[in-house]
Amino acid sequence: MNREMTVEALYDLSHTAAAPLLAAVTYPWEALPRIKDFIRQTGATLPAEEYIAPKPGVWIHKSAAVAPSAYLGEDIIIYPGAEIRHCAFLRGPAIVGSGAVVGNSTELKNVILFDKVQVPHYNYVGDSILGFRAHMGAGSITSNVKSDSSLTAVSCRDADGTLRRIDTGLKKFGAMLGDMVEVGCNTVLNPATVVGKNSNIYPLSSVRGFIPAGSIYKRAGEIVAKN
Repeated sequence: MNREMTVEALYDLSHTAAAPLLAAVTYPWEALPRIKDFIRQTGATLPAEEYIAPKPGVWIHKSAAVAPSAYLGEDIIIYPGAEIRHCAFLRGPAIVGSGAVVGNSTELKNVILFDKVQVPHYNYVGDSILGFRAHMGAGSITSNVKSDSSLTAVSCRDADGTLRRIDTGLKKFGAMLGDMVEVGCNTVLNPATVVGKNSNIYPLSSVRGFIPAGSIYKRAGEIVAKN
């Protein structure tokens, strides 16, 4: 087991309503196939005096702001103070945390956004989990399917530098972004990317595999620790 990529290492679960789901797995991507069921079970328990249900399978907190032009599919919970902007496309399933921002023309599919996440400008976020206050710059996306459609694996290095792969058993796996991760504009997070807490990704990057916590990703082969 690579402890740097566990739920415990990547996320503070006090900042998400999906804490019970994530606490039940070791690696966060193990929760991806369970998001829909979790939303349906949780939605049925939400207090009617606090949430509206504009159609079956969608729950919106009364303090959230949802633009009339936004599309809401099925199996979606939008928590207090979240903002869903003009022409956002929430295909679902999607958990949008308190105070999160889903922006113009941003598309969500099978995701967990922790509280205060920002995906504000032309982002695609699919089969991914974004930690507390994670931010994706304009035009940055998660690529969630390999070009040959084979099953995904996370590439990482052991303490001795040996490169190894952790098979996920998933065909669709975008990115796991730890708390406070900053992703630069027009970056592609390739399938099965995991970025540790408090890391920064330079704009125009193509990222794959595991990026350790507290890092600055400049380009492939050039990853430095923050001072």
